[in-house]
Amino acid sequence: MVTQAEALARYPGAVSFKFGDGPKLNGEILDLVLSGKKTVTCDAVANFEQRGEAKPQPGRVDIALDWEGRPVAAVRTVAVELIPFDQMREDLVQHQAEFRDLAHWRAGYRAYLTRAQLFAPDVVMLVERFEVVERF
Repeated sequence: MVTQAEALARYPGAVSFKFGDGPKLNGEILDLVLSGKKTVTCDAVANFEQRGEAKPQPGRVDIALDWEGRPVAAVRTVAVELIPFDQMREDLVQHQAEFRDLAHWRAGYRAYLTRAQLFAPDVVMLVERFEVVERF
């Protein structure tokens, strides 16, 4: 098993992060990522700022953690787009894999952003395309 420090040392400039906002969602998303079904993720720009977390940058490799903080995969950011919540596109939603369609995405992200006290119809979402470069 690779430690977080060892994983970060393999990829200079990498940051570590957790998908989702709880252990169940984190596990479900990691399964989709590792199976290759999920190649897009997103979050409100304001959420990155609130957490003091570095935003994904094309070409950078980051370390995805399980809910306990163990490295699961190294993922490379392929592209980043900033899109207002109410302008999200179906083509991006289908690559997130955990949503049936755009309406399902809107309901899920509305609930998530409401829990984080960030929801607004025009909240800016950072949409990241990524690829897995290493599984730990």
